[in-house]
Amino acid sequence: MKKTSRILLVLALVISLFAGCGKKNTTGEGTTPAPTAGPTNEASKETPTESPKQNVTIKVAAIETAYGADMWTKVCAAFEAKTGIKVELTTDKLLEDVIGAGMKAGDYPDVVHLATGRPAALTETLIKENGLEELTDVLNMTVPGEDKKVKDKIAGGFTESSLTNPYNNGKTYMAPMFYSPCGLFYNKGLFAEKGWTVPTTWDEMWALGDKAKAEGIALFAYPTAGYFDAFFYALLYEVGGADFFTKATTYTEGIWDTPEANKAFDIVAKLASYTEKSVPSNANNDNYLKNQQLILNNKALFMPNGTWVVGEMKDAPRAKGFEWGFTALPAIAKGEDSYSFTWFEQIWIPVAAAHKDAAKQFVAFMYSDEAAKIFAESGAIQPIVGFAKKLEGDNKLFYSIYDNGAKAALGGFAATEPVEGVNFADTVFGTVNSLVSGDKTKAQWIDLIKKDSDLLRAALKK
Repeated sequence: MKKTSRILLVLALVISLFAGCGKKNTTGEGTTPAPTAGPTNEASKETPTESPKQNVTIKVAAIETAYGADMWTKVCAAFEAKTGIKVELTTDKLLEDVIGAGMKAGDYPDVVHLATGRPAALTETLIKENGLEELTDVLNMTVPGEDKKVKDKIAGGFTESSLTNPYNNGKTYMAPMFYSPCGLFYNKGLFAEKGWTVPTTWDEMWALGDKAKAEGIALFAYPTAGYFDAFFYALLYEVGGADFFTKATTYTEGIWDTPEANKAFDIVAKLASYTEKSVPSNANNDNYLKNQQLILNNKALFMPNGTWVVGEMKDAPRAKGFEWGFTALPAIAKGEDSYSFTWFEQIWIPVAAAHKDAAKQFVAFMYSDEAAKIFAESGAIQPIVGFAKKLEGDNKLFYSIYDNGAKAALGGFAATEPVEGVNFADTVFGTVNSLVSGDKTKAQWIDLIKKDSDLLRAALKK
């Protein structure tokens, strides 16, 4: 299930030591560093050089996830061979514990691969303390060993969200790494059998829903209402673009009364009317697989999910001719953008890093074909333009979604001080169960969202 399977948030608990790339014996106590020491971003900017050889050693710290640590050892070795810059590598499944103590003492890594959203919140602490080096200049660097700039290799949308631009100032401070796209899954075999085409607009979606209903097939199902997070975020991008998404996810006053918001509400409410009626009763941690089975049994056409669903259902029975299909959300209208939400990890450079110039070359190298190939061998896929064409099987289907015209939707509702009695995820996503069952109306749902959004906006200002 998504909550335990997200590639971005895989955790474990062992220290790993590796040969090569300047092996380091690191233990360390503590989790979150004290407020960041060192110069500010404005005072510390450097123009990164791209000379092939430098007599310097950089410290790279990378979280070890389900992909393993061996890929980092290999990538560091490849970087050393390409640039002559030495790498002292530290990897751990609880990286915060390993590097936190040193950072408190002023000993910072030069490069850190550690996503937001982890319990220790080390990355968030650095963000709050203005402790991240600006990486906008890295986007204009040439990838070491290639003739392309970094910005031309990263897929569209990945450097235009709050996950990479946390200060909303048009500048990049974190670079995107491994990602897992989310979208609508369906049975390609059924569509081929019926001669149906995958809808590219929501009007086409409703027309297909009517056609399927005549044959006893529901248009839509979902595992649990929680899966509407990725769906709803992508929908917010579709109805209003990145600026609207940012305003909605930061609880901007009046945002839920706009035409864009009403369009999103209308689509979700209408989709609820096309949803298989048995779904809410099984939309829980015990029975969600029954809802996913609806797609395999041709009882419903589409469901929102992530790439992990293929593994979850690999041994499940299925209709004859079943074949996984995967698509972004339909566009609002013909010619407009369609979106697929993605979870992704980030890599960054501390302001207090000792070797920022060389560190930026390392970050640029992450988008080389050589590094991408090494990472992919461990199952870690980066948002690099055209790279999905080199993959095989289901991975090629999933990761080519952004090469086929869809844009990446990124980010989520902003964290606030806790507000008693408010769980915005339950309010926005969980209420979909009640829309499907008829226990709540669209108007009641909107009122709940407005009420909780007002409370969270006040908590955000503190």
